[in-house]
Amino acid sequence: MRIAIPLDENKQDVCVVLARAPYFLFRDGEEELIVENPAARAQGGAGIQVAQFLVDNDIQALITVRCGQNAADVFTSANIKIYKSVRKTAAEELAAFAEGKLEELTSFHGGFHGTHGS
Repeated sequence: MRIAIPLDENKQDVCVVLARAPYFLFRDGEEELIVENPAARAQGGAGIQVAQFLVDNDIQALITVRCGQNAADVFTSANIKIYKSVRKTAAEELAAFAEGKLEELTSFHGGFHGTHGS
């Protein structure tokens, strides 16, 4: 299963904003890849852009602190499960995911629309 997690600048901690996260960690089995988020500096529509980026990268699961409704709609239509991040590091989240300890994220916000989530 290919899993995505938004990462902070240190490339280890889960970023609290999905669309504007500087990086994403992709985990597929034992393989891990960290890539820059092409939507991080988008003028607008970053949520939809990041959602499409993740769909295009064939993820089956996303672990994130929060997610906007527009992005969630894209993930739902692509049958991508969204899980709630409650730990600090991506490694901790991946371990919790492997143990079946993550809950699905079911509450989505309306988006930040250019505010970068601050």
